[in-house]
Amino acid sequence: MPETVLLPTLLPLPRILVEPVVRAALLEDLGRAGDITTDAIVPPSERMEAVIASRQDGVIAGTDAAVIAFELIDPSLNVTVDRPDGARVAPGDGVIRLSGPARAVLTAERVALNLLCRLSGVATATASLVEAARPHGRASIVCTRKTTPGLRALEKHAVRAGGGSNHRFGLDDAVLIKDNHVAVAGGIVPAIERARARAGHLVKIEVEVDTLAQLEQALSVGVDAVLLDNMSPETLRRAVGMVDGRALTEASGRINRDTVGAVAASGVDLISVGWITHSAAIIDLGLDAA
Repeated sequence: MPETVLLPTLLPLPRILVEPVVRAALLEDLGRAGDITTDAIVPPSERMEAVIASRQDGVIAGTDAAVIAFELIDPSLNVTVDRPDGARVAPGDGVIRLSGPARAVLTAERVALNLLCRLSGVATATASLVEAARPHGRASIVCTRKTTPGLRALEKHAVRAGGGSNHRFGLDDAVLIKDNHVAVAGGIVPAIERARARAGHLVKIEVEVDTLAQLEQALSVGVDAVLLDNMSPETLRRAVGMVDGRALTEASGRINRDTVGAVAASGVDLISVGWITHSAAIIDLGLDAA
C-alpha cells in the first residue's frame, strides 16, 4: 500500500482525553505488584531499541495513546512516531520507534499495542467503506454510539483517521428520535413536536423512519435530518427524492463493503455503520527489538 496520509490535517486528540484511558489500562495490567516478569529478568540499567511495525496492510490510528503508555511508564524513553494517525501501512512498515530503558519498553508494550491495534482496526474498517462508497456517490461514512465503553473519543478519532466522520458523541449533543421514542410518544409527529418544544434553538433534530409513509409524516412538520433505516437501495432513492434537499438523509442498517456502493448511489448524504467501531478486526502490529 502507498505510504500516504488519508487526512493530513487530522488533529490529535487532546491529551486530557487520552491519558485517563491509558492510565486506567496500565493500572489494570500492572495490578498490585507491577511487571514481576520484567522486573525479575531485566536489570534496571539495561537499555534497548525497538520498533512497532505493521504485519499487514492497514490504516494507523492510536499513536498518541501508544506514546502516552510508554511515557507514563518512563518519561525518559525516546519515542518517535514514523507513521502518524491516518497513514497507510504495509507489512514491515515501522510505525513507532523506541529507545531507552528496556524495562519501560517491555512493561508498556501490551497496553500500547492493545490500543494501537484496536484503533488502527477501526480506522482500517472505516477506510474500506469510504473507498467502496466513493465511486458511487457523495455520502460520508459516519460512526454511531456503538463504541467500546470508555473508548468512545478514541474510536471516533480512529473513524476520522480512516476518512469517515462522526455522528453523535453522546445523548446530549443532538436529538435522535428512534422507533421506541415514537412508540412511547404515540407517533412521529407528536415525538417531533415534543422534542422541538424542549430542544434549544441550536440543537439539531433527527428522526428515524422505516417506511416512506413515516418519512412523509416527518417531513410534514420539518426536521433537520432523517435516518432511513433498513431500506432497500430503490426505497432509499425514492426517499431522497421525497426529501428533495429539505433535510439531511442518513442510511443505516446492516451496511457492509459489498452493499455500501448501492446505498451511496441512492444519493443519501450520510451512511451510518455501527460495526466499524463495535466489531472491527484489529490490525496486527508487533513490537520487536531493533
